[in-house]
Amino acid sequence: MASLRVGLIGAGRNTRDRHIPGFRLIPDLEIVSVVNRSYESANAVATEFGIAKVADSVEQLLADPEVDAVCIGTWPYVHRDLTVAALEAGKHVLCEARMARDAPEAEQMLAASEAHPHLVAQLVPAPFDFRLGPTIRRMCEDGTLGAILEVHVRLLNGGGLDQESPLHWRHQEQLSGHNTMQLGIYNETLQRWLGDTRRVIADARVVVPSRVEPESGERVPIAIPDSLGVFADMANGARCTYAVSSVAGGGDRDSAGTIDIYGSEGRLHWRAGDKAEWGLHRQDLRPLTPDPRTDHEWQVEDDFVQSIWRGKAVTLTNFRDGVRYMRFTDAVWKSWNEGVAVEVEPLAD
Repeated sequence: MASLRVGLIGAGRNTRDRHIPGFRLIPDLEIVSVVNRSYESANAVATEFGIAKVADSVEQLLADPEVDAVCIGTWPYVHRDLTVAALEAGKHVLCEARMARDAPEAEQMLAASEAHPHLVAQLVPAPFDFRLGPTIRRMCEDGTLGAILEVHVRLLNGGGLDQESPLHWRHQEQLSGHNTMQLGIYNETLQRWLGDTRRVIADARVVVPSRVEPESGERVPIAIPDSLGVFADMANGARCTYAVSSVAGGGDRDSAGTIDIYGSEGRLHWRAGDKAEWGLHRQDLRPLTPDPRTDHEWQVEDDFVQSIWRGKAVTLTNFRDGVRYMRFTDAVWKSWNEGVAVEVEPLAD
């Protein structure tokens, strides 16, 4: 018998492409059960990957004494309920990002994890900076760039321009909540490097107001924006701007995912693909290389298991950090909806 037995709740693309292969690389671990939105889809996954059990319901999977831990791969609208239920059933939890639909749901997940401190609770982290993130954080903290003055985040693409492309769960507030395009996942990345956001003022627009729901064929109105701008004050004193759009077609490819950091002594330009250049002022830019023994590839499943087996602290990403980025996401949502500046409540130690 394997010393750790994992059940899958939801088996979508990321679970099949990332989590199942990641778990299968770990010796003495077995994926023993799966439940999905339908028995047929769960059975297809079980057949493909050699999983012994197909549960009829989440309740049945959580009641199974042969399941020690669960990987929740569903959409955000059920993350809170499934996480709380799993922790109360005595299961360790790896939950897919985004943490929840909004900050209150995320806070309930954190409270449940703190009520069961013997169980590991981890979120799937933003995966963009595994190679350079620790080095960038060190440079921001040790004064290499001087005092951090300005940060610019640009996430521009034209993926949403086709008004006839089908409705996605990310378009639907009841499923995705206040999560807006890639805003939250990039804020999580920036949060690792520079810390919390203190205050935001935002404006947004829904350019494509409706899309066709594939199953019903009906056109559904959309409330989640596809064009968003944010001015933010960070707790470290820096000013941060976000430009996020899925209707900026034909733009500069380098704007598809960029973070530019400007300090009093130097600047750093990070690009999607985890590449960066940096230099002191009045010096040429040069490629940034990771500090020794700090870079790694995707190792989310192994991190989760090592936390269970060896008590390794969860860093990428723990529930407290998830609540922090969900409070930022909620503050942005409130700001653009109400037309006001919003303070982001810090998470007490």
